Amino acid sequence: MDGYEPLDLDEIDFAPVEHDTERLRLLTLDEAYELVQVLRTAAEEGGAAAQDADRLAREIGARIPSKS
Repeated sequence: MDGYEPLDLDEIDFAPVEHDTERLRLLTLDEAYELVQVLRTAAEEGGAAAQDADRLAREIGARIPSKS
Protein backbone atom coordinates (compact mmCIF):
# COMPACT_ATOMS: atom_id res chain seq x y z
CA MET A 1 0.00 0.00 0.00
CA ASP A 2 1.54 3.34 1.04
CA GLY A 3 3.84 2.04 3.79
CA TYR A 4 1.63 3.03 6.74
CA GLU A 5 0.35 0.64 9.37
CA PRO A 6 -3.40 0.58 10.00
CA LEU A 7 -4.32 3.01 12.78
CA ASP A 8 -5.77 1.41 15.92
CA LEU A 9 -7.69 4.06 17.84
CA ASP A 10 -7.52 1.96 21.02
CA GLU A 11 -3.74 2.47 21.08
CA ILE A 12 -3.90 6.30 20.96
CA ASP A 13 -3.81 8.37 24.15
CA PHE A 14 -6.37 11.12 23.64
CA ALA A 15 -6.59 14.15 25.90
CA PRO A 16 -9.04 13.49 28.72
CA VAL A 17 -12.46 15.10 28.27
CA GLU A 18 -15.78 14.90 30.01
CA HIS A 19 -18.02 12.24 28.50
CA ASP A 20 -20.74 14.78 27.75
CA THR A 21 -18.31 17.16 26.01
CA GLU A 22 -18.39 17.30 22.23
CA ARG A 23 -15.06 17.57 20.39
CA LEU A 24 -14.86 20.13 17.62
CA ARG A 25 -13.39 19.26 14.27
CA LEU A 26 -9.86 20.43 13.59
CA LEU A 27 -9.09 23.71 11.88
CA THR A 28 -7.65 23.70 8.41
CA LEU A 29 -4.17 25.17 8.14
CA ASP A 30 -5.58 28.25 6.38
CA GLU A 31 -8.14 28.70 9.17
CA ALA A 32 -5.35 28.45 11.76
CA TYR A 33 -3.33 31.14 9.95
CA GLU A 34 -6.41 33.40 9.85
CA LEU A 35 -7.12 32.82 13.53
CA VAL A 36 -3.56 33.69 14.53
CA GLN A 37 -3.78 36.89 12.46
CA VAL A 38 -7.05 37.91 14.13
CA LEU A 39 -5.59 37.20 17.57
CA ARG A 40 -2.43 39.20 16.79
CA THR A 41 -4.56 42.13 15.61
CA ALA A 42 -6.63 42.00 18.81
CA ALA A 43 -3.44 41.88 20.89
CA GLU A 44 -1.96 44.89 19.09
CA GLU A 45 -5.14 46.96 19.52
CA GLY A 46 -5.02 46.53 23.28
CA GLY A 47 -8.06 46.38 25.48
CA ALA A 48 -9.33 43.86 28.00
CA ALA A 49 -8.68 40.78 25.85
CA ALA A 50 -5.27 41.82 24.47
CA GLN A 51 -3.23 39.74 26.90
CA ASP A 52 -5.31 36.60 26.27
CA ALA A 53 -5.23 37.19 22.51
CA ASP A 54 -1.44 37.51 22.57
CA ARG A 55 -1.06 34.32 24.61
CA LEU A 56 -3.39 32.35 22.33
CA ALA A 57 -1.70 33.69 19.18
CA ARG A 58 1.65 32.48 20.51
CA GLU A 59 0.26 29.07 21.55
CA ILE A 60 -1.46 28.40 18.25
CA GLY A 61 1.38 29.90 16.22
CA ALA A 62 3.85 27.53 17.87
CA ARG A 63 1.77 24.52 16.84
CA ILE A 64 1.40 25.26 13.13
CA PRO A 65 4.09 25.33 10.45
CA SER A 66 5.37 28.68 9.24
CA LYS A 67 3.45 30.07 6.29
CA SER A 68 5.62 29.98 3.18
